[in-house]
Amino acid sequence: MTYQSQLLRAIPGGAHTYSRGFDQYPSNAPQILKRGSGAYVYDENEQEFLDYGMALRAVCIGYADPRVNAAAMQQMQYGNNLTRPSLIELEAAQTLIEAIDSVDMVKFTKNGSTATSAAVKLSRAYTGRTLIARCLEHPFFSYDDWFIGSTEVKRGIPKSIQDDTLTFHYNDIDSLQALFEKHPKSIACVILEPSNVEHPKNNFLHNVRSLCDKYGAVMILDEMITGFRWHIKGAQYYYGVCPDLCTFGKAMANGFSVAAVAGKREIMQLGSIEFEGSERVFLLSTTHGAEMAPNVVEYLWDYGRQIVHGFNSIAKDLGLSEHCIATGVECQPYILTFDENRESSLAYRTLFLQEMLRHKILFPCIAMSYAHKKTELERTLEAFAKSLEVYKKALKEGIGAYLHSPVVKPVFRKYN
Repeated sequence: MTYQSQLLRAIPGGAHTYSRGFDQYPSNAPQILKRGSGAYVYDENEQEFLDYGMALRAVCIGYADPRVNAAAMQQMQYGNNLTRPSLIELEAAQTLIEAIDSVDMVKFTKNGSTATSAAVKLSRAYTGRTLIARCLEHPFFSYDDWFIGSTEVKRGIPKSIQDDTLTFHYNDIDSLQALFEKHPKSIACVILEPSNVEHPKNNFLHNVRSLCDKYGAVMILDEMITGFRWHIKGAQYYYGVCPDLCTFGKAMANGFSVAAVAGKREIMQLGSIEFEGSERVFLLSTTHGAEMAPNVVEYLWDYGRQIVHGFNSIAKDLGLSEHCIATGVECQPYILTFDENRESSLAYRTLFLQEMLRHKILFPCIAMSYAHKKTELERTLEAFAKSLEVYKKALKEGIGAYLHSPVVKPVFRKYN
């Protein structure tokens, strides 16, 4: 029995995260991974792959980084979960407060979903309102019902909960304005990433801030991806906007299972126990600490620029500039794939991923780490060139002769 068959038999969907599922990769991708080191992952046979997934962008420094592992192991020597608050909890919270300008208080959580749901819960408690406005283009906020009920995968979510989450479009302030005009006193919070695949335009984030102030809603910035990748102070600092609450994920611990909800004292203290007689908000928390790594952020931006420039130069030389494009925010670029009719194509995306895997590069997205060095960049550019040559042949002769895998599917879809 293959590992894929065993996974599907033991785990619904074959993975604990949809983005890791078999339908997101060509059939020549490794079915299961044994370990990771630096910029590389290894399958059960120790076959090596240069990785650009980096644990779905959770690892910024590199897999099994000795400095981070040493700090984590040292803390384990002291006991990883104590009866009273631990020194590392206080030190980690104070470090985050010092680093992020908008943060007065911090609550650490087990994962990002818990953090964003805590932010929503705090917002509802603070405002006394129910509705949530979330950005439609940002792919994932939480596994909780308030978010999943607003996606295509809403089976099992009560209709009443689905109706509590409204959607607006990124870089379209009018779409958010329309929600506030329709529900002027009912929206508890607006939640979005500061950026995802594009920079904010026309003061979009500042206009979101203004609308939240005008209508009394809490502004939540989800920095699971952007935090410690755009800037050490977060994308909120990079773009010059101050949220009421913000959330951070595993990237702050190089992939270790820790996240945080943080923000203004007046909202965060609703989860406190120090104010006698006040009604409390339940927030689940756990803490693990890891040391800071210098110069990582600047390095990721520079590496990303070289990836974008290199890919687009190769595509141009092959006459493919209108069929495959590297674009987006430089520290988190992405590749657009188009067919012979210049229409967006998952089939050609699958072909490109398939060909990159032939050169032992796992390329679900472009998530660089501090462990991706000059050697990895050169190897990646060489694989780009060879993969795009096949892409060009497929455009001319038909993709059927070159694609040897089922086409990858969207993560959030109503039907399998």
